[in-house]
Amino acid sequence: MNVEEFKASKKMPLVVVLDDVRSMYNVGSVFRTADAFRIEKICLCGITAQPPHAEIHKTALGAEETVEWHHFATAEEAVSSLQAQGFFVYSIEQCEGSTMLQNLQIDPARGYAIVLGHEVKGVKQAVVDLCDGCLEIPQFGTKHSLNVSTTAGMVIWEFAKQMIIQ
Repeated sequence: MNVEEFKASKKMPLVVVLDDVRSMYNVGSVFRTADAFRIEKICLCGITAQPPHAEIHKTALGAEETVEWHHFATAEEAVSSLQAQGFFVYSIEQCEGSTMLQNLQIDPARGYAIVLGHEVKGVKQAVVDLCDGCLEIPQFGTKHSLNVSTTAGMVIWEFAKQMIIQ
């Protein structure tokens, strides 16, 4: 598929929101995963770097040219905008009452968004509070966090399994 075919193709109704992600390599990696699963778009918020940039390109490998993206001053602004468009928004964070990723049940006909946060601080509490729900990836080792791009890949895959892989 070339760039024009990609842009014209049907997208999975999933939006990724990156909230103050510092590493341009993480941003590029999320673009590449977003391209692989043809997600609808990426919202880059706050200090999250925007294309074009050599460090984003190094891991995106051109996906920053195929995947639609928008910049928002804050993740709160992005979440509110997505909710106004009818998206159900999940923060990907360890929260009381969160849904474990393996228990996620979605409506394949509905639009969803996932918010991934800062590499050290995670998703800001104010953003978590705005979201419609919280998804958590179970972890069994001594570390209780995963890299942003790893998390994005795991969560996007779960949505893809339920939305487009039957």
